[in-house]
Amino acid sequence: MEQIADYQESTKLRASLMRGVLEVDVHLSSVSPESLFGFAERRNPKRAFLFVSRVLGKHIPAKPSVMEFTYESLAAKIPADLPGPVLVIGMAETAVGLGAGVHRSYAKTRSDTMYLVSTRHPVGEEIFANFVEEHSHAASHIIHVPLDPELQAMMRNARSLVLVDDEASTGKTFVNLHRALADAGLRNLERVVTCVLTDWSAGAVCSNFGGFADQISLLSGAYKFTEDPEALLPEMPDTGVVAVGDWPINPANDWGRLGVREVADTLGRDFQVKPGEKIIVLGTGEFVWKPFLLAERLELEGANVHFSSTTRSPIALGHSIEHALSFSDNYGLGIVNFLYNVAPGQFDRVLICSETAAQAVPRSLIDALSAEVIVDGI
Repeated sequence: MEQIADYQESTKLRASLMRGVLEVDVHLSSVSPESLFGFAERRNPKRAFLFVSRVLGKHIPAKPSVMEFTYESLAAKIPADLPGPVLVIGMAETAVGLGAGVHRSYAKTRSDTMYLVSTRHPVGEEIFANFVEEHSHAASHIIHVPLDPELQAMMRNARSLVLVDDEASTGKTFVNLHRALADAGLRNLERVVTCVLTDWSAGAVCSNFGGFADQISLLSGAYKFTEDPEALLPEMPDTGVVAVGDWPINPANDWGRLGVREVADTLGRDFQVKPGEKIIVLGTGEFVWKPFLLAERLELEGANVHFSSTTRSPIALGHSIEHALSFSDNYGLGIVNFLYNVAPGQFDRVLICSETAAQAVPRSLIDALSAEVIVDGI
């Protein structure tokens, strides 16, 4: 599905998974649930099900123009009267690009915003806070202290906090992050906004924070998962590493881990495309925003472009996951990474974008897709 469909109905959806049945009630919405998400099964004993976004460019390739429409739609819902400075945080790894896009759109309306991401990749600088995403395959997150003194002051003096993720299931991760930030020294917060594509949390964030919180989403509802008590629990690969790998990241090329106001479109500036050429641009792990800017530019130049990225997330084949590749990570952490729904021969050209050296990108992935590698650098 290539666009977010107009819609004015409430819907009931159901998915039969290997470990149970997922039932979803979608509230009255202006977009159809089928244009936003599908279902899949996690290879994770802590939580069996997954809502797989069709507009995120993570597990299902998406057109940059559709992704941009999503960013604009969410940013338009953020209250305009938030007291500044406004700190926007995107959640690793799935929502770092979504957060960057929402921040870019929201920052068009005011000059007192900054963007920061949670990460599982230390870049050798001071850590501001740690928090836990309890149901995740990689539960631990860190927040860095910005290097730039102006951005550090803006973060520490933030009066509004916008937390961006792909979905809210229970709202607990947002609560954990807010508590960690407050404990680390963010004492001036007056407003909190959670910003997600799909919200299943039944107002849990507002219940926890009281009257100074807002929950915004493109779609909301409720779900119930009935687990089969006889189903076997899957083995989950160890993808929760938080460490500097053998291929470290250059802090000078930062796009959000150390705080940014804006990010320049510098990746692959000499790349040429033909009109209608079918191209997929792939980010790697958390490195998705600069690759997205490249994909957006190539689409504007007339190519038929989709965007996706590799991920740590272990997901079973079936439902919305039609194809999977597995390979070693490109940070030298010794963990398995995955690419979903991108099959060999599906695109005329495959561009893999990396913030680590070209030789760090696994040869098996390059060969499987006959891909070109584009490396970030100043």
